[in-house]
Amino acid sequence: MTDTTKSDRPSQLRTGLSGWFRARGRRLLAIVILLAVIVGAYVIGLQTSHRDLADGKQLIQQLQTESQRLKNQITEQQTQIIALQSTVATIRDTLNRIRPSENTYELRANQSLIVANGRMTIGMIGPPTNQAINININGKQQSAAPGDVIEVPPDCRVRIQNFDMFTAMVTATCGSAKQ
Repeated sequence: MTDTTKSDRPSQLRTGLSGWFRARGRRLLAIVILLAVIVGAYVIGLQTSHRDLADGKQLIQQLQTESQRLKNQITEQQTQIIALQSTVATIRDTLNRIRPSENTYELRANQSLIVANGRMTIGMIGPPTNQAINININGKQQSAAPGDVIEVPPDCRVRIQNFDMFTAMVTATCGSAKQ
């Protein structure tokens, strides 16, 4: 008979001790690996956030530069618009002096015009005075001030708009186009 208890005992002691070391080593290794993963994730996250911040700052700088360029462009365009509006106003005034509005006529001293499709003859007699003009409508002489409306039978009217030392502006209409 062999004694198996002696040989088993040291082996069992070795197995228990090495198992304990192995289990403890595995736990320690698992903790070290877990800590390494946590630290690695933290470092990667930190680097990523620094890179994102740097990219964000660069993008903000680019947008500020673009915004300033667009503000300058808007200012230039507004200046051009104001200049063009001034030009249009000047051209409109010149055009209105050359070609007055429909049914509006400019009379000069001792000048007469046939207006309203030949239904009236109007003329200014002499130069205007300080407060009125002498106007001849279809052979009838009348004195009128700015804003006066002269009814001409059957359905025509002449309105004195304004006058200066040399000319008078009048509006002459007949029929349904009365003003």
